[in-house]
Amino acid sequence: MVTLGRMQRILIIVMLVLTPVLALAALDKPLMRGARVAFLGITFIDTSTEGAYNGERPDQTARTRLLEETTRQRFRDEGFVILANDPIAEELARTTNPADCYGCELRMAERLGADYVLVGEVQKVSNLILSMNLVLTDVKTGVTLRALAVDIRSNTDESWLRGINYIMKNHFFKS
Repeated sequence: MVTLGRMQRILIIVMLVLTPVLALAALDKPLMRGARVAFLGITFIDTSTEGAYNGERPDQTARTRLLEETTRQRFRDEGFVILANDPIAEELARTTNPADCYGCELRMAERLGADYVLVGEVQKVSNLILSMNLVLTDVKTGVTLRALAVDIRSNTDESWLRGINYIMKNHFFKS
């Protein structure tokens, strides 16, 4: 005989097991081709000792722009419309990191009339170790549709592009 307490425990266990599975299932929903995407850029975060002593490096700034253009182009190639950020340019310029601003990315994307908002980060831990992530969120629901972080080794154009292309190919636009 199953008691009420035992049944509750079983139900809780089933919920704990299924919740991550259902959450991950949302990350595989097909994306709406032709959707309007507010791409708020990729933020470079330098937590390395080198950055603390030497400040911003022009090559890393150029790599960040390279990743942004590569990302824009890949989304266009996949049939998405990348919206211009002109109407939110001032607010975006005042935002230190759109990927970590307590929902400001959703509010800005909504003002642009976007279906999705896309933000990214590259964190430099050292000149050898960097972490890259990209997040795509549904503007109306606030549900994360795609998100992936990868670690890359080597601080070169090639390694940065390899990282962003891996995210796109193996998660955002996997076939």
